[in-house]
Amino acid sequence: MIPLQLSLKNFLSYSEASLDFTGLHTACICGANGAGKSSLLEGITWAIWGECRAVSEDDAISNGAMDVRVDFTFMMHGETCRIIRSRQRDSTGGLEFQIQTSGGQFRTLTQKGIRSTQALIDDYLKIDYDTFINSAYLRQGKADEFMLKKPTDRKQILADLLKLDRYEQLADRAKDTAKQFKLQAEVLTENLAEAEVQLAQIDGITQQRDEVKVEIDRLQQLQVIEEQELESFKTIARQRETWQQQLGWEQKRDRELIQAATQIQADLQLLNTDKNRLDSLLIRSDEISGAYQAYLSLQQQLAVLDRQFDTYQQSQIKQQQLQQQLERQTQELQLTLGRSQAELALVIQQQQELATTLATAGDVTKAIAQLQSFRQRVTELDRLQAEVLPLQQERVILIGKIDREAAKIQAKLNELILREQQIKVKTNERQQLIDRLTLLDTQITELDNKKVYQKRIEEKGLVKKENIQRLDADVRNYQKQLVELDRKLELLEVPDASCPVCEQPLDENHREHVLTSAKSERENIDRQISASQEEYSLYVREREDLIAQYKQLNRELAGSENLREQRGKLQAQLDSIAELQVNLEEIAIEKSQIELAIESRIYARELQTELAGLLIQLEETNYSEQSHALARGEVDKLRWAEAKQERIKEAERKQQQSIERKERLEIEIAAIEENINLLQTNSDMKIELEAVIKEIEALGYDRNYHNQVTTSLRESQSIQLQYQELQQAQQTQPQLLDRIKILETNERQNTEDRQRSTIEIDRISLEIAKIPDNDVRIMAIEHQLAERRQQLDNNLSIIGSLEQQLTQLHQIKEQLRSQQQQLEAYKQQQKIYDELTKAFGKNGIQALVIENILPQLEAESNQILSKLSNNQFHVQFITQKATKGSRTKKASVKSAKYIDTLDIVIGDANGTRSYETYSGGEAFRINFSIRLALAKLLSQRAGTPLQMLIVDEGFGTQDREGCDRLIAAINAISADFACILTVTHMPQFREAFQTRIEVQKTSKGSQIQVIT
Repeated sequence: MIPLQLSLKNFLSYSEASLDFTGLHTACICGANGAGKSSLLEGITWAIWGECRAVSEDDAISNGAMDVRVDFTFMMHGETCRIIRSRQRDSTGGLEFQIQTSGGQFRTLTQKGIRSTQALIDDYLKIDYDTFINSAYLRQGKADEFMLKKPTDRKQILADLLKLDRYEQLADRAKDTAKQFKLQAEVLTENLAEAEVQLAQIDGITQQRDEVKVEIDRLQQLQVIEEQELESFKTIARQRETWQQQLGWEQKRDRELIQAATQIQADLQLLNTDKNRLDSLLIRSDEISGAYQAYLSLQQQLAVLDRQFDTYQQSQIKQQQLQQQLERQTQELQLTLGRSQAELALVIQQQQELATTLATAGDVTKAIAQLQSFRQRVTELDRLQAEVLPLQQERVILIGKIDREAAKIQAKLNELILREQQIKVKTNERQQLIDRLTLLDTQITELDNKKVYQKRIEEKGLVKKENIQRLDADVRNYQKQLVELDRKLELLEVPDASCPVCEQPLDENHREHVLTSAKSERENIDRQISASQEEYSLYVREREDLIAQYKQLNRELAGSENLREQRGKLQAQLDSIAELQVNLEEIAIEKSQIELAIESRIYARELQTELAGLLIQLEETNYSEQSHALARGEVDKLRWAEAKQERIKEAERKQQQSIERKERLEIEIAAIEENINLLQTNSDMKIELEAVIKEIEALGYDRNYHNQVTTSLRESQSIQLQYQELQQAQQTQPQLLDRIKILETNERQNTEDRQRSTIEIDRISLEIAKIPDNDVRIMAIEHQLAERRQQLDNNLSIIGSLEQQLTQLHQIKEQLRSQQQQLEAYKQQQKIYDELTKAFGKNGIQALVIENILPQLEAESNQILSKLSNNQFHVQFITQKATKGSRTKKASVKSAKYIDTLDIVIGDANGTRSYETYSGGEAFRINFSIRLALAKLLSQRAGTPLQMLIVDEGFGTQDREGCDRLIAAINAISADFACILTVTHMPQFREAFQTRIEVQKTSKGSQIQVIT
């Protein structure tokens, strides 16, 4: 593995950093403690295996960040690879594995799921995380991890690094193969034992076979005699059976004729019933036609009355509108007249006041006295006004309430007018609904008739189906008989053929007799099959016709429920329209009452009564606004008198104005009175109103007569349906009579066919009576022959089985020799693979490989250690040691027992001692030498090409001389690695490397700087 590029994002102490390893051979990663030196290298292990010093997966994410991503590019097996690992906080992560193609693009090898992709990476690298950190990566504080492992675990790590697991796989395969050969040998041994037991039965089976052959010869002789006797009886039985079959056909035909006669009679009865119904309806044709004409006459009268009713309503509405307009204009003129008369009264009053003022102008003293008197009067009237003001306000409120009630009544009247118009629109649709309902009734009646006819077709179809099934069973039975006869004929056609029944040889005469009999029987069956198939085809065609008619009627009847639903809806609409007509009369009555109330102002009676009482109370107070105003005027006039000449001049000027105003008002009042008189007597509106009243009287509309005609028409609606049925009966009667004639003709033909069938049945019965019935004797002989055949079959089966057993035993005898040889071969193969299992096992080749590699590892370790310790220490690897019991003095050398191990013994000038007794610096140099030797050894072997060496923070325990020796050792092995990285914070150590990767901790996370 040669690193090329490492990119970190939010990994441990790094926020965003990238390191390019291109051109780096031996470099030092330096920086203060906690700067992120180890984190930089752990980014490689996290990217490849997802492992670092973080306890949980989310701990690898920088504080405050939500995701982490590490992108590591390296060379492996001559290929450029890239691994990208990412993770979201509190979520799942992602892993991608890519290889660069010849075009420079990366091709993804990522599998479905992180586990599958990780397995692919491990398989590609041929090394896992534990092996990596125990060889090429000396982690901070983990330099002695290989040394501190148990001897067995240490040996397993060495085996993994040397790829000795493939020998373990070979051992497993050899073990499985040995088991297979052992199992095959055991099975073959059991088979040989069984074969020996079977071969002992040959003599007994041979004797039993000879006895069975003698019994078969005896049974065959008896069978020939019985079959000859049976054939003579069967010839007579076939003649009888032929007549019986003909009798059966005739009887079946007779039954069918009886069924047909029954069906014809049923159809005639139904048609006669329909004919009687039509006749009874046609007899009443004059009555129904007359009633229908009366119905049409009522419809015409109703139409005339409906038009009169519409005209009558429109005229009434117009009369009311004209009356309202006339009254409204009259009221407006009267209001104008009242205002003019009030204004004239005020003018006259003003003249009187001015005259008084002018009359008293010369008497100032008298005017002053009068002024005092009128001032007292004004004070009294002010008191009365304070009492009257609340009453006047209450009067205004009552008048407002009465006006609102009037508005409500008017709104109700408008609503009734609108509802009346809507009901009239729906009532006009009534006749259309009646016509649609009549059409639906006709269609539903036709569908009901078709439903009855469909039921008859269904019954006929069931009868045809039963006949088809019966004929189909007969044909299949005949065909089975034909197959049996054809087999017999094929046997008889062969020269020197045996009897197909008894299997005995036949002479020429006997063979010809049997052949002729079989052919005659076959021809008879052919005729019966032809007759059955012809009759079968006839029934099938008739049934198909019935099915087609049934389906056609089904399609026609599909909409019957929809039609009934439509009829129900139309009837409901007609009923609702009838109810609306009743509502229309109620609305007219209610509308007249409201109009009367508006006209006579008889609404809001309580408010009207309260207003009348209030007016009486106001009148009792004896307060007059006019008197109040006159008193104030008098006071004002007397005040003017105080002004003497100015006041008199003003009075003279107003006197002249009042005279002119009085003359103008008198002219206006006369004109208004003349207009009111003209409006009430000879205006256009009055003339139009009288004309409308005359039109209403001339119309002569009678509401009661209109209701009577409507009721009569509703009661006579059923006559329309009767008239339609009468028309349908007139059209249907000729067709019905034709069908009755056809059925009567069919009935006569059926009677003649039944008579002929009865004669034929009697004739065949006589023929059958002449032939004796040998069925009992035939059944007895056939039963005896069947038993004989069964005995023969059993004996033949037995002898066949015995012959087969003998053949198999002879074959077993021949196979026995080869199976014994094969058994010896299986045992030999099992022995070979058992030896291979031991050879490939841990105590075989694997142990031998380790034994061979350890001297080289030991020599390489001591060579490095001698440079680091100035030849003071020596390492020795021990792979076996005696067990605890074998270490006693009594145990001999031959009887001593040894176990596999991988102990490391360290020697110095004072002898050997345990690894734990060495100081930190000494222990590190020992660990480092072994680890470097191991990494160098792995790089020399082609198994797992670890071309990168990482030493993380191992120099802190060394003095100056030790550090120099470590640097010298690293330089000595640098040619064996593509990249060596050392990590330290010691200034004197990092200066020894030409290339430095300095790591600094900043506010934005750890930062990287490469110095060459």
